[in-house]
Amino acid sequence: MSVTNDTNLALEPNKPSRKKPMFPVTDELRAYLKHHGREVKLPVSYKDLLHFTYSVPLLDKYGKDTHWESVLYDMREFEFIREGLVKMYAFLKTEGDLTFTKHLDVARVDYCSFGNSNPFRIRIVNKFNDNYDHYYIKIADASRIYGLELEHLLSPNRITYLTHHNTLVEEHIPGIPGDVFISKHLHEPSTNRIRLAKEFVKFNERCFVRLLGDMRSYNFVVDITPDIEDFQYRIRAIDFDQQSYEGRKNLYLPQFFKENMELVSICTKHLNQDTIEQYQTEERTMMAFRVASTRFRLMELLNIMARDKISSEEKLIQLRTELGEYFKAPAFDKCNSMGKLVKRQLKQTLQKNLALIQKNLGKFED
Repeated sequence: MSVTNDTNLALEPNKPSRKKPMFPVTDELRAYLKHHGREVKLPVSYKDLLHFTYSVPLLDKYGKDTHWESVLYDMREFEFIREGLVKMYAFLKTEGDLTFTKHLDVARVDYCSFGNSNPFRIRIVNKFNDNYDHYYIKIADASRIYGLELEHLLSPNRITYLTHHNTLVEEHIPGIPGDVFISKHLHEPSTNRIRLAKEFVKFNERCFVRLLGDMRSYNFVVDITPDIEDFQYRIRAIDFDQQSYEGRKNLYLPQFFKENMELVSICTKHLNQDTIEQYQTEERTMMAFRVASTRFRLMELLNIMARDKISSEEKLIQLRTELGEYFKAPAFDKCNSMGKLVKRQLKQTLQKNLALIQKNLGKFED
């Protein structure tokens, strides 16, 4: 990320594919998911939820279309779905302990036909105090599963998700949607724009190192935590279906999307190049620690990913060519799958940080 030309680059027409195909979950990936407790028998499938009788548009409190629809079911159908959805929430939150489900209910089921995943959003409510929570049910797409697992292993965030055949269940990731934050909160007097700029640099780096694409402002949230005298910010991805799918290198750098231009602008205003490089190094160091601590599970995942087909040959050739030219590293040309490209990218971007970690570990061991 450069302070000299980011603003101009952010205006480039970088657009991901309008409709990404779904990639099936292979037997190898399924075995990995079972081994690590992600594949469990679920009481309701994505296909079951498609049996709704009608839907009504869901509007926000200002009367604007949210691109979601509230769906309704035949009463007999809903009794089966309702019971299963409450149990599924227990699987996500309490490892299947059904002790507390007696005071939980399904308040609403929403469906979104906008985007690639066509998810259902389930609102679970506590009948004692009306407190509610959400989770999502989607089609199990291999790209999204790889993205979720890499987020769990390599980011500062832990993620709970479950799969069963062609159904994927994801927990809700709390935070202010990035586009809402930019329009309503970015220029508030209470917003610490320097700390936010620091976090955007780190988020930009995380996405590029693990090749997570399409992080336009509505595909991430901003989590705000009160600190001693101010606020800390964390930007979290919420959409993972563009994990190492696209061919253009710039699509893996949030700084290049016009939707994020205002965040790029505060970086150029408040940070100089030395500071940006410091934050990039900090983030790579933390990622290197995560690689070191999860190396066996990570290598197992990357080896499976390397044998999987999760993009087209044209996009693979384009991305390995652009990354090879960017790093001046011919080793990228040997990668014949997106999984191998991710493995090569991690090695390329984190090797110095991993070497320092090993060196420092050696000092302690002596």
